[in-house]
Order: sequence, then C-alpha cells, then structure tokens
Amino acid sequence: MKSAIKLALLATVGLMPIAAHAEETINWALWDWDKTPYYQPLIEAFEAKYPDIKVEHTDLGSNDYSTMLMTQLSGGGSDLDVVTIKDTPGYANLIKSNTLVDLSQDIADNGIDTAAYGGVVEALTVDGKVYAMPFRSDIWILYYNKDIFDAAGVDYPTNDMTWDQFAETAEKITSGFGANKNYGALLHTWRSAVEMPCIMDGEHTLIDGTYEFLKPCYDRALKLQEDGAIPSYAQLKTSNTHYSGPFFNGTVGMMPMGSWFVATQIDKLKSGESLSKNWGIAKYPHMEGVEPGTTAATITALSVAANSQHQDAAEKFVNFVAGPEGAAIVAQTGSLPALKNDDVMAIVTAKDGFPSDDTSKEALISPKSYLELPVDLRAADIEVVLNRAHDEIMTDNISVEDGLKQMDEGVQQILNK
Repeated sequence: MKSAIKLALLATVGLMPIAAHAEETINWALWDWDKTPYYQPLIEAFEAKYPDIKVEHTDLGSNDYSTMLMTQLSGGGSDLDVVTIKDTPGYANLIKSNTLVDLSQDIADNGIDTAAYGGVVEALTVDGKVYAMPFRSDIWILYYNKDIFDAAGVDYPTNDMTWDQFAETAEKITSGFGANKNYGALLHTWRSAVEMPCIMDGEHTLIDGTYEFLKPCYDRALKLQEDGAIPSYAQLKTSNTHYSGPFFNGTVGMMPMGSWFVATQIDKLKSGESLSKNWGIAKYPHMEGVEPGTTAATITALSVAANSQHQDAAEKFVNFVAGPEGAAIVAQTGSLPALKNDDVMAIVTAKDGFPSDDTSKEALISPKSYLELPVDLRAADIEVVLNRAHDEIMTDNISVEDGLKQMDEGVQQILNK
C-alpha cells in the first residue's frame, strides 16, 4: 500500500509518468518458423520502431497451412491478427469466407504506391478491393551456363531475348552424345515451364476456358524435344529429375526457373555441389510484342484477420513488412522482396557469389509480372484438368490440338457448374 502511495506521489511531481502506454500484442500466422530466416529480423525491427506493439507468432506448418488457417479463422475463436497468404486458391477462399480485412482504405490513407510492386497488388485485387499486401515475390528468370556458350561460340542471353531466339540458341549450343551430351536448355516438367510464356501478354489467363492461345508454346517445346535440344519430358518425369541436377552438373546451357534458385546455386557453389561455376542470369524471355522482362510471379503476402481485436496494430505491421524497411530486411537474408526498388536490389546483387555482370544485376527487375493462376475459387479444380492434358501432350500421347481441346472441355465443365 505504501509503495502504491509513493508511486502516486512521484507521478504528481513529474518524476515518472502517471501511466505507461499499454502494450498491444498481435499474433502472426505463418509456417516454417525455424526454416525461414527473415521472420525474426522482421519482428525485431518492427518492435524497435513500434515499442508499444509486441508481435507473437503461430506456426501452422507448411503442408496443410491454408486448410489450418481457414479452420482457425472460420471458427470464430481465433486470436490471429496478421495472416500470411501462401497461394492464390487459399487467398480466394479466405476472401469468400469474409475472414480478411479490405486494406484499400489503409493503402490510400498511407499513400502506398502500388505501382512499385510491378502489378502484383493489382493481381491480388478482387472486385476493386485489396485484401493482402505482398512482401515476397519470386519471379521467373533465365539461368545460363557461360562455359557452354563459350564452347559453342555463341553470345550470352540478353535481357531482351525473345522465345524464338531462346529456341534458336538452344539448338545452336546443344552438343555431344549420350553421357557427354550438353543440352541447349532445360524445360522442367512443371506445366508452367511450357505454358507461362503464352500468358505474358496480359490478354489470356489459364482460367478462361479456351486454350488455343497455348499452341505456340507447346509447338516450340515439342520441337526442341524432338530435335534433342532439351531433355525429353518423359525422361525427366520417369527419372524424377529435379531441375537443379542438370544445371549443377553443367549439362544444360539455359534454364528458365524462379529467382528462388539464385540463393540455392550460390550455396551449392560454395559447398562444391554445383559445377556450373561460370554462370549468369537474364530476364525471362518474352514473346514478340510483349515488353522485355515481363514475367510470372509467385507471391507471399500479408493480410489482417477480420475478427482481429488489434486491426490498427496489425495494419501497421503489414505496411512495415511489405514496405521499404521490410523489403530491405528480406533482401539481407538472401530472399527477394515484393518491393524491388534500386536500394533493395543493390542488397541482393551485392551478396557474395552473385554474378557480377550487368545483365545479371538487371535481370531481377521486372516491369510487369503476372500470377500463373489468377485469384479464382475454381483455380484448384482447373489446375487438375490442365496438368492432366499437359502430361498427355508432352509425352506425345495426344496431339497439341487434342490436348488443348481436352483443356477446353474439362475447364468449361468446371466454369459452367
């Protein structure tokens, strides 16, 4: 009692504040806490800037993250405030269930320039509303082995390479036979490795229900396969070959792949597991008429839970992580942030082991990026149909025309339900 009276007297004479600011705690839903290097630094930096806000986390695991998150948020008793968005089907389901806050007004109030995210925010917009801000965004780029180009006497890829030039170059730098063969390029077994170039015009999407526009992409891939300029789809599928293996072994000249592979290649060079010591990257090749550098993006974003009791604090956290300060922290861990300004990219390209040539340094900046699948509740079902037809086409079980027709018919059934 005496202690309480003493504290009150000290407060009245100005020796201590009458009341300290109440500390607010927000809970961040995420996955793979122990395996992700930027979580802890982001929280520490945010708490240093906002000392009245404490950030806790809930790790829902990576395997069933979207399902676990939906269960938590739709149950009504969740204490989650900030939620990490892992994929577009999961994002769409959360919007449909009214479990996310519309951040449009917060974006306007804070004067956030969404154009700085290269079209990613627009891709996350549904009916004019934005329910998530991206903080990670890997893009597709082109990896290449300089030694294979040098041996063939062919110029390295540029940041303005077209897909026709890619195919011609792959043919030119292919050499050898059997175990001594070097392929001009590698197109991984993922459907996206073949189809994505044809959706970079911004006019077509993979949920339209008509797929004739994909024919040039399949024709090119099958021609390269037939000519032996790329490993066959069946060969890669049967052997369960990971795309990294042929590149590490130095047996492929070019490989379209996500920017996440940059850090892996650097690490494997240091450990001696990658033999492709003389390597570089360039912007993703483009179709004729498409702006150079236009590419596909995979997004990790943050949203605010609709039933959060700390929405203002949660929005501050989202803006911090998705903004320039958060982007710099993500970049320092070797990961690519969604906000790719000059300062942030200088951090990424300055990392030990990153290719020193100007083409590589400029390759990670994209003027425009598209999601492979737009935000749509039917995307998961549509993907099953597309994957099945893709496998049939690439193994020569059906013609390109019949495969595209199979896509049309299967997806139309889903759209008409």
